[in-house]
Amino acid sequence: MAVQISPSILSADFARLADEAAAVPTADWLHVDVMDNHFVPNLTLGLPVVEALRKATSLPLDCHLMIENPDRWAPPYAEAGAGSVTIHAEAAGAPVRTLRQIRSLGARAGLALNPATAVEPYEDLLGEVDMLLLMTVEPGFGGQKFLDLVLPKIRRARDLIERHGGEIWLQVDGGVTSGTIERCAEAGADVFVAGSAVYGAGDPSAAVEALRAQATAAAHLSGGHRDRR
Repeated sequence: MAVQISPSILSADFARLADEAAAVPTADWLHVDVMDNHFVPNLTLGLPVVEALRKATSLPLDCHLMIENPDRWAPPYAEAGAGSVTIHAEAAGAPVRTLRQIRSLGARAGLALNPATAVEPYEDLLGEVDMLLLMTVEPGFGGQKFLDLVLPKIRRARDLIERHGGEIWLQVDGGVTSGTIERCAEAGADVFVAGSAVYGAGDPSAAVEALRAQATAAAHLSGGHRDRR
């Protein structure tokens, strides 16, 4: 599949979210980090803001739930119009049921793993997901430095996905910049969450296009499974 860029509004101006969404028309998704100050040590936005954003932008919303009890809260995000809803494996009590509920409500279902969480134990869940998200920083705050130790896990995840078959996207989130995106693409990622690299740029839309070009070139050079559509 083609490379996709999902700018994270965690790095945007929360007082101007509609304008910030409009500033990235070249993006494929708008990444919305939902944090509850329990699963992660930060509190961001929740369902009412997602509902408001859905009305303010034509970009599909990529909701990443870094919260306790995602089994309870994930379906309402799909009902609110999110195009993709991702839950954390570490927090979900009934991941199969929740992932199926997300799909039944018309959204793509994602499963996220923290940096220290191995991907192999979740191979049997690949049939239940549309996207696997690998955190490349410890979740909770934007602007962190990319963790190179996750690169081998990206490669292993890509191998598992290729062995499983189907069209499962492999997303990376955390520290994705012009200096790290090529390594992620070479390792096998095809969906990239970028916060400060986009919203910290003078022209966020141009930054999205530049990141996409870098990742696409790196994927092709690495022999690109992502050339398939």
